Amino acid sequence: MNPVAQVLAALEALTLIVIGLLETFFSRSAELYPIFLIEPDEYDAVALWTRNVGVYNMLMGIAIVVGLVLVHRSGRQAGRAIILTVCAMHVVLGVSLVVTAPELWLSAVFEFGLALAVIVAIVIGDRRASTSAAQPTSG
Repeated sequence: MNPVAQVLAALEALTLIVIGLLETFFSRSAELYPIFLIEPDEYDAVALWTRNVGVYNMLMGIAIVVGLVLVHRSGRQAGRAIILTVCAMHVVLGVSLVVTAPELWLSAVFEFGLALAVIVAIVIGDRRASTSAAQPTSG
């Protein structure tokens, strides 16, 4: 994986972990209303959902970290596969969010935007690497 893809993947992991912490522990905070759109009278009704989704996001962020560690160790292809899988999941989740709740379009963009950038960076990096490897060296 190229350095740009690795940096974007690390940012995606950090984003997922931070959002997961916010969802799990701070979803009742009035300051986070623009992110979660949860009204005070809905807190109890969505508490299970916010904690569950928060833990899910933290685990997905940790999976990307594991993928990055593998990329730098002997498991380059396995790490790449983990990162691509998690990012692809978040692209699909973002599209699903905007389709099912168009009023949450900005949240959807945050859900899939960086994940899509990671995928694009990996694909472009792979193409450049394979093109460079296929070209004969002049000597």
